[in-house]
Order: sequence, then C-alpha cells, then structure tokens
Amino acid sequence: MNGNAELLNFIYQNSQMGVDTINQLIGIVEDEKFKKHLIFQFNGYKEIHQAAQKALNENGYDEKGIGTLDKIKTYLMINMQTLIDKTTSHISEMLIIGSNMGVINAVKNLKKYDDAEAGIINLMKRLLKFEEDNIQKLKEFL
Repeated sequence: MNGNAELLNFIYQNSQMGVDTINQLIGIVEDEKFKKHLIFQFNGYKEIHQAAQKALNENGYDEKGIGTLDKIKTYLMINMQTLIDKTTSHISEMLIIGSNMGVINAVKNLKKYDDAEAGIINLMKRLLKFEEDNIQKLKEFL
C-alpha cells in the first residue's frame, strides 16, 4: 500500500473510532451542556470520516475500517469505565486521553508520510487540529 492510502486509512480509522466512541457516550451522558459538546465532536469526526472515505474512493483505495474485535474491545472498555464512574469529569478525562493518543499518532504519521499528496496531508492536519481543539474544550468539563 502506498503512503497516500496508508495516511488516508489512518484518518479514516481514527475518525471512525471518534464517531463510534462519541456516539456510544452520547447515550450515557446526562449533563446537557456536555452532551451538546459531544454532539459537536461527533459531527466533527463524522465530517472528517466522510472526507477520508470520499478521498479513498476517489483514489481507488480500499477502506480499511476498524476491525470487529477492536470495536468490541472499545465498546466493552467504555461500558466498564462508565459503569464505575459516569461523571462528566471522568468521561472528559477518558476522551482527553483518547485525543492525546490521536494527536501523537497524527504527528507520527505526518512525519512518516510527509511525501503524501497535499490534500491528504491537509486532511490529516485538519484531524490533528480537531483533536487538539477537543482536548482544550474537554478541559472545561474536568
């Protein structure tokens, strides 16, 4: 697989994880202000996910989504973490940790695939900025 396809699939998978995770949390969260923020995040991840999917399809690349086992593990982990503590602060902390992982992986992939097409790099930078902005906004809910 070439660098363009690999970077697009990273964006696709990362944003898919965001969509799936936030969607699950929206059903758990009770604080309305926090829920509105999660809906904003959900929509942002969804836009990036759709842009990555469109770019993959336009370039003739296969979409490599998140595996079923990883989806199940994430679903169970969220359920276990929120079973113990459903507070807004705890859920914000979980999301900040996830977004920090996303930032680290985004920076690594930008360096690894620095020869990718400009449009793909821009989409990766858009995801990176979105993750960084999410971290800052989530701090308000700690």
